[in-house]
Amino acid sequence: MRQVITALVATLAAQLLVSMSVGTGSVLAPAAAVDIGISPGFVGAYISLVYGCAAAVGLLCGSFIARFGALRMTQVSLTLAGVALCTGAIGAVPSTVACAVLLGIANGPTTPSSSHVLSRVTPPQWRNAVFSAKQMGVPLGNGLAGLMMPILAVTFGWQVAALAGAVLCIALAVALQPWRAGLDTERDAKRPLLSLGHVGGSLALILRAPELRQLSIMSFAYAGMQNCFAAFLVTYLHQRLGMTLILAGLVQTISQVAGAIARLIWGTLTDRFMDPYKLLGSLGVGMTVCAILTASFTPEWPFWLIVAVGVGFGATTTAWNGVFLAQIAVLAPAGRVSEATGGSQFYTFAGVTIMPALFSLVLGVTGSYAIGYYALALLTVASGLWVLAPNAARPRRA
Repeated sequence: MRQVITALVATLAAQLLVSMSVGTGSVLAPAAAVDIGISPGFVGAYISLVYGCAAAVGLLCGSFIARFGALRMTQVSLTLAGVALCTGAIGAVPSTVACAVLLGIANGPTTPSSSHVLSRVTPPQWRNAVFSAKQMGVPLGNGLAGLMMPILAVTFGWQVAALAGAVLCIALAVALQPWRAGLDTERDAKRPLLSLGHVGGSLALILRAPELRQLSIMSFAYAGMQNCFAAFLVTYLHQRLGMTLILAGLVQTISQVAGAIARLIWGTLTDRFMDPYKLLGSLGVGMTVCAILTASFTPEWPFWLIVAVGVGFGATTTAWNGVFLAQIAVLAPAGRVSEATGGSQFYTFAGVTIMPALFSLVLGVTGSYAIGYYALALLTVASGLWVLAPNAARPRRA
């Protein structure tokens, strides 16, 4: 029990701060863009570069985790995130690009590393709850960036805000060192690090296993919906409904908190009562309904009802990840959890990278948020129903 708590605290804290580091760019963009001399709209390309690099690195990190240990790679991720924020604080276009690349490299191993160590120490009856609790770090990290960075930027300047985030990341990397010996007990010092086989091994693992492939394709659609929800909701509520930025931001914050809480609830319910595939499929249907309702918003909708839809959206589209990662760990061959997670993460990050760009394209061509939400809804409902379909070959109630 003590080892489970130690692993969960370490991975949750790391996930939170790495997510905070990625979210810092979006939060500081309006202030930083003025000094850098670029449009704040550059943040879209910045985020795409972060997740594109993360997707590529996720395919490579399995061998590094096996050789150096999951907690060591977590420390490396935190250190790189700190270096990235320091680089971004220079305030030039090249340093901003370098910051995005470094954050992508830092983000890539974070989830495979945590899955590797948690799958090893967590009893099967707690797996979904523990993985979901760890994944709470993503919305909580985004929330921390949204809460802390604006205050620091207004008070001390955006560069100081970025440097403060860097200090937190590097301090946590150092603080995790005493736990390394107890958690990195299965290192393979002879494991080769890079080869063509390792580069393609994670993807090949996903492509060869129908159950892993299905969940990974599902994650592409769900992650695309999740990132579009986070990226466009405030602007949509402000521009189309005339809502103030403060109220629109409040809806976003409430939905993220709902998502963080729901991650833990869904994980606990799955461990105790629910089939994980039925839950994942149902969440896809649920986020589809919420997307359609969001597309139907008008200025006449009462604020409380918009908040209610936002809560539903958050509880579905931002809360599926923990159960998904737990199932990837269940389906992975023995000793290859980090590789399976890295391969599935490639699909997830592809959705995060591609779908917001396509949503922006649809918005630019048609001027309609509703069409973008409807298109995403088609993907998520198809994925949800596909996962809900019976499949006798896959494990249940993991």
